[in-house]
Amino acid sequence: MAKRATVIPQITPSSFKFLQQLKANNNREWFNEHKTTFIQEQDAVAAFADALLEQLSTHDLIETPSGKKSLFRIYRDTRFSQDKTPYKSHWSLAFRRATKQRRGGYYMQLEPGNSFIAGGFFGPVADDLKKIRDEIAFDAAPLRKILKSKTFTSLFGTLQGEQLKTAPKGFDADHEAIDLLRYKQFLLIRNFSDNEVLSESFLAEANRTFQGMRPFFDYMSMALTADANGEEA
Repeated sequence: MAKRATVIPQITPSSFKFLQQLKANNNREWFNEHKTTFIQEQDAVAAFADALLEQLSTHDLIETPSGKKSLFRIYRDTRFSQDKTPYKSHWSLAFRRATKQRRGGYYMQLEPGNSFIAGGFFGPVADDLKKIRDEIAFDAAPLRKILKSKTFTSLFGTLQGEQLKTAPKGFDADHEAIDLLRYKQFLLIRNFSDNEVLSESFLAEANRTFQGMRPFFDYMSMALTADANGEEA
């Protein structure tokens, strides 16, 4: 008996088509009329997220229990926004790393013309930011080695995120690592074309991208969880 070909979950053109239609008709009446299509497309994205979670779990410990649980709601919070359109025009999902010793998170946004994978530290609290800067100031070489590695530069280019225009409080403006010390956010971002997202290889490429974040995550986790003697707290 012939074996069935393995079906690789992927993002389909119909998923992007729905998002394009939603963007052009971003109102509750249209959405309610197309609720069945929304559920079908959301379930398909959740199935893709399940497959990605399975691959991600082979090289990291993940707290998020399922692909469906990784998805963000399509509904926008408009309470404090001038933009009152009720729905997002993208799919988004995130996977949480397990245990306090594993810092950083995995994020994906899928949108026609604006798809990307990201990870890192979007808004470190003051105490965490101080720990990161202290580690960099003590010895920036390990972080620079990660940021200059072939894998990192091929996937993410450079470290991204908001930066101070001047030296952070408590650090000299002429510090040899001032370029790194000015960061307030520490983000890894990789953009994808529509064709890349809709290809059969996107699942493997998304997993490879997340895996490429690990050296950076491991460095930051060490900085955030080690005690004053450099031992795991």
